[in-house]
Amino acid sequence: MKKLILILLIFPYTLLAQDDLLNELESGIQEDNYVSSTFKGLKIVNFESTKLVNKRNLFFIVAHRFGSVENGIDDFFGLDQAVTQLKFIYGISDAVNIGIARSSFQKTYGGHVKYRLFRQKKNGFPLTIVGYNLVTVNTGLDTDQLPKLEFNNRLSYVSQVLIARKFGKRLSLELAPSYLHENFVRFDDQDNSQFIMGVGGRYKLTKRFSLNVDYGYHLNRSSSSAFKNPLSIGVDIETGGHVFQLHFTNAQPMFENGFLGQASGDWGDGDFFFGFNLSRVFDL
Repeated sequence: MKKLILILLIFPYTLLAQDDLLNELESGIQEDNYVSSTFKGLKIVNFESTKLVNKRNLFFIVAHRFGSVENGIDDFFGLDQAVTQLKFIYGISDAVNIGIARSSFQKTYGGHVKYRLFRQKKNGFPLTIVGYNLVTVNTGLDTDQLPKLEFNNRLSYVSQVLIARKFGKRLSLELAPSYLHENFVRFDDQDNSQFIMGVGGRYKLTKRFSLNVDYGYHLNRSSSSAFKNPLSIGVDIETGGHVFQLHFTNAQPMFENGFLGQASGDWGDGDFFFGFNLSRVFDL
């Protein structure tokens, strides 16, 4: 509850104090004949979008996932089981970002690099292509339960190629072929190296609202695994210079290794999670 109160206190400030970000968001569709604003948020919902932080900008992001709504009022529709991720992302250049984060889910730490390879151009190259690499450390694994646990077993790696195209003023689509390697897997017959095809999109409903969806199809999940493919639906709300993201997802983890490999909810059973992302940008 204290975490929720702190977030709610920060939220109005982020809505009112970010005119610099609003100017960036409304800079127009074309810049030097390049297509811009393919996505307004750094994430579609769970999957990374092809948007990057501008050079010398620092983003501070608070991502929150409540527990499953399945149990209803017993845990206040997930409020009692919430997890939070805090993340900093810095723009080394307009095409290269680095970031660090910590999630309360399995007490995980992570560092990533995100870099643009190609950019969609009007009457030119038809796609924006961005690379994304992440390494995480799961500090929540218990040596009492896993006496042979070594530091290397705590590590996971994710590599993604984000391929997006903006179709007109309203529709943007993305493919995200993904590679996940977990040094420790929870099911003996699960390959450490896993392959997932991600897809996502954004449809602009009004000047300030868009509908976002993403999904990851796991290509070699263990037959004994209880985990599901991640499916997420959300909205982006642009107000006061801030892109505020609200969403429902069947994956509570927020790091890529978590939601790609450990989505536990089942939409068909009403087992899904409500969450939001909010950010504050600093021009350094």
